[in-house]
Amino acid sequence: MLISMPSSRRTPLIRDYQNWLAQQRGLHFDSYDALWNWSVTDLDAFWQSIWDYFDMQSPTPHSAALGRNVMPGAQWFPGAQVNYAQQVLRHVDAAHAAHMPALIAENELGEISELSWPELRRQVASLALHLQAQGVEPGDRVAAYLPNIPQAVVALLAVASLGAVWSVCSPDMGTAAVLDRFQQIEPKVLIAVDGVHYAGKPMDRSQIASELRAQLPSVQHMLVLRTPYASQAVGDSADWQHAVAADGPQVQDFVPRWLPFDHPLWIVYSSGTTGLPKPIVHGHGGIVLVALAMKALHNDVGCSYAPQSWGERFHWYSSTGWVMWNSQVGGLLGGTTCVIYDGSPSGSKDQPDWGVLWRFAARHQITSFGAGAAFYASCMKAGLDLSQCGDLSRITGLGSTGSPLPPDVQAWGTQQFERMGTPHLWWNNLSGGTDFCGAFIGGNRELPQHAGEMQCRMLGAAVQAWNEAGSPVQDAVGELVCTQPIPSMPLYFWGDAENRRYLSSYFDMYPAGHGRQPGGGNGPASMGGVWRHGDWLKVSPHGGCTIYGRSDATINRHGLRMGTSEIYSAVEALPEVLDSMVVDLEYLGRESFMPMFVVLRPNLQLDDPLRQEIANAIRQAVSPRFVPDEIVQVTEIPRTLTGKKQELPIKKLLLGQPLEKVVNPDTMANPASLAWFVGYAQRSLAQAPAKTCPQC
Repeated sequence: MLISMPSSRRTPLIRDYQNWLAQQRGLHFDSYDALWNWSVTDLDAFWQSIWDYFDMQSPTPHSAALGRNVMPGAQWFPGAQVNYAQQVLRHVDAAHAAHMPALIAENELGEISELSWPELRRQVASLALHLQAQGVEPGDRVAAYLPNIPQAVVALLAVASLGAVWSVCSPDMGTAAVLDRFQQIEPKVLIAVDGVHYAGKPMDRSQIASELRAQLPSVQHMLVLRTPYASQAVGDSADWQHAVAADGPQVQDFVPRWLPFDHPLWIVYSSGTTGLPKPIVHGHGGIVLVALAMKALHNDVGCSYAPQSWGERFHWYSSTGWVMWNSQVGGLLGGTTCVIYDGSPSGSKDQPDWGVLWRFAARHQITSFGAGAAFYASCMKAGLDLSQCGDLSRITGLGSTGSPLPPDVQAWGTQQFERMGTPHLWWNNLSGGTDFCGAFIGGNRELPQHAGEMQCRMLGAAVQAWNEAGSPVQDAVGELVCTQPIPSMPLYFWGDAENRRYLSSYFDMYPAGHGRQPGGGNGPASMGGVWRHGDWLKVSPHGGCTIYGRSDATINRHGLRMGTSEIYSAVEALPEVLDSMVVDLEYLGRESFMPMFVVLRPNLQLDDPLRQEIANAIRQAVSPRFVPDEIVQVTEIPRTLTGKKQELPIKKLLLGQPLEKVVNPDTMANPASLAWFVGYAQRSLAQAPAKTCPQC
């Protein structure tokens, strides 16, 4: 169905929210900074306003928005009952009356499907009743091995509607990596696909599905989504199509179960670079509230059937193994049409094509388009001309996350859209994490944009940059901390006795007693500790934020500390360089030795003039102190499944740690890249004094 937008861009939703605050609460703010300060100092009033603004529903009242202010363990909306699936399905009648679909999906074979809101409700009810008949009860875990397809969304909502706990892994993950996750949570039900099509190739997953069933003794029932790509049948399993085929009075009368605000919704996982991945449990209420606030107020994604946002369509490219899939599905919470793509964003290895997602966006008239920062950088490096990808005029904002977006990449995208007649493209650059399934830093359509900088700290997120003394600093790089709780922070880690892993993951540096007032005072922020996120952050005088990479991958050269993102920005701005990684081996028997690894354009070889050009770029853009001691050409930079550079594991490998102790290849996007680094480490260690990092 072709749709058209109003002739002028609607009022940004963050402005609508502020107008609502003025009318309903008598609150007036003369700047975003004033609004943010209120949101992180009067937590009870702010989060109650989010509940009321989005008309959250509960059959029982709550006594307060924040019943207990402590990290970890804050008590939110005591007495309230919610359900993630109920919040999604409340939009069915209004959205259907406006002829807006719930889901539009396409795969790399060009097959397109559309799921209406009533059909979404029917399939969710049918599957929920099927699971209920198999004995699934509140608190039981249901694990899924599914790609980014509508069936995964249906499964999540069905599981949530029963109060069971959802967990999903992507079929691009190896068997061992999936088992590392699912064996910890002991699922009662397994839902799996027996094949996928990715990067131009059909891939049989039937044997892996059978292995998962065999290695998960807790599974009492298995559902299989059958595809043409399987070489064998998965035994002892039921058919997905049968489970979602029911209709009739029982299906039509089905309603999601009301649950306590903090009832577990899903389990997501840390990257699992070393050791077992951390199974992070989030609750229904916190996820719903934070997702609604982020999507509307900061991503400016409206309700597709609402008059002021009529026809909006939201897409964020992700696999099911990345928390951005949860964020994409979260668009349904606000009644937005979600447009999902199942396949490679870059074509195949034999025929690379970075225009795939842009043509997809043009075909489906996407209004809000999001992807990882590395995607945009790859498009720029490939010399992509977006004007050749179709009509992208309905895109009003580009979202980016996963790593810092280099200023030259943002400038490239802006120029591309300017040439296509969109002179004021808005970039919504986010930084958050799987840990709390949200963002600490993000966008605001009303604020100025500065390339390479995120516009603001998110409402309700008491984020600061702290120095080594635990004091807030401005216009200086410090540890990213959050001094007040957020509703979507983890309830706990599954199987984590006495919260030991949880506390050591976020509260080891600033435990209880280290609180600060959000505005910079010295009073206690809460009864608990302060969340340390593990990123380097600088907050500018005008409130903009810059992330400088992971603080545990910091480079300390001759007394000057630096995150790696600035170095990457300088090097990857060179047209010859496609990707890069730098590590500082300051414990390798010498004061500091810093190698840099670069991926060059096809058919280019690293020679002395190019090495000098790379060194000069760093010298001029960053500092002579950060010119590498050695620059080496590689074919690939090791990355996680979510696209993050594996700096710390490679550093530990080069410092003499065995491969099996520093990285799990099954959690990587390109595990074959490790072989070269293992050889490099062996050669380097043979030439260096016998000393390894005592902290690794």
